[in-house]
Amino acid sequence: MNIKNIVVAASLLAAAGAAMAEAPYPPETPFHSTQTRADVKAELQRAQANHEIVSRNEYPVLRQAPSKLSRQEVESQMQQANNAAQNLYSGA
Repeated sequence: MNIKNIVVAASLLAAAGAAMAEAPYPPETPFHSTQTRADVKAELQRAQANHEIVSRNEYPVLRQAPSKLSRQEVESQMQQANNAAQNLYSGA
């Protein structure tokens, strides 16, 4: 009797899921622009000229922070870290 109830419940859940999958969410509404392509391009150029929007190539460049260590000091630290890791994994 328990197996019958489980099968019925599973089939009801599957049917409910299938019924919900038919309706798109959010409801699809067609979009109709009232501007021409030329109007949109002109508006974009105006916004870029007023610095309201940046173009693709004008994103801020992130600069790496200057290091106070020499290359030799960094390599030494790396070697020490590698040695410590090898000692840790070798069980020493």
